[in-house]
Amino acid sequence: MQQAVEEAWARIGPYVRETPVEWSADLGAWLKLEHLQHTGSFKFRGASNRIALLTPAEAAAGVVAASNGNHGLGVAAAARARGIAAEVYVSEQVAPAKARRIEALGARIRIGGPDPLSAELAARRAAERSGRVFLSPYNDLDVVAGQGTIGLELHRQVAPLDAVFVAVGGGGLIAGIGGYLKQVSPATEIVGCWAANSPVLFQCLEAGSVIDVAEQPTLSESTAGGLEPGTVTLDLCRGVIDRCVLVSEAEILEAMRRALASEHWLIEGAAAVALAAFLKEAGRYQGRNAAVILCGRNLSPAVLRVLMSAPDDFSSLRR
Repeated sequence: MQQAVEEAWARIGPYVRETPVEWSADLGAWLKLEHLQHTGSFKFRGASNRIALLTPAEAAAGVVAASNGNHGLGVAAAARARGIAAEVYVSEQVAPAKARRIEALGARIRIGGPDPLSAELAARRAAERSGRVFLSPYNDLDVVAGQGTIGLELHRQVAPLDAVFVAVGGGGLIAGIGGYLKQVSPATEIVGCWAANSPVLFQCLEAGSVIDVAEQPTLSESTAGGLEPGTVTLDLCRGVIDRCVLVSEAEILEAMRRALASEHWLIEGAAAVALAAFLKEAGRYQGRNAAVILCGRNLSPAVLRVLMSAPDDFSSLRR
């Protein structure tokens, strides 16, 4: 993974933003400000790397992706930067504001089913029928390598790096970061962080295979949804995650509010999952260098209403 990540960084360096790291005395951790990345999330990295590897014929045909938000934004922006057509499948659960942002970046939107996994499978079928490349949000080694460039930057920015907290959805982000750091900084502890309402990959890791996992509404919309059968991230994550932490919706909301109050950063639920996990485990890391990946800032209107509402009022999540 080290070589793949380093090659990805050389490939996408002119396009992506090297995001800063800041020490938060109030929170007691280093914050990797990936929410300042182009399109507002880390997903631009993986999409940029995969699109950079298209052959001329593949680029001419255009690409297909599936996403209810950040990956769709990343694919649309990365494709537009290289003059490539993009089609993004979303589920019926997509926040209309996020769909409009994807369209504004030049991608064509299609509804692919009632939930994110249905949209993902529909997009892959459409790509196969048309001969276009499907850009998975996580089930693609080149996408994983692109996300891993965050680990490359972090290794340069914080030394020694004792632990890194990463929110987990499909597993591409932690697989890339962890895969790189395990080779260049094996003492760094890789902590996988999940919303307890959507512990999909966590339960798949426990089961040893991709299984159906019941989910509840969560503020961490970007990590919600099932996994594609046969995803490469299952084995990759099994090899790099040292510890797992699950957090409640109340803990996610509190982390969002702490980030806003102490650092004046508005972060999305997925970023708050990693921060909430660190705050829950902070006693273990006193006097050590722990980093939290603030992976995105793209809140849906529903989550923003919760953030600005009375404490612990989750009613507006039920769209």
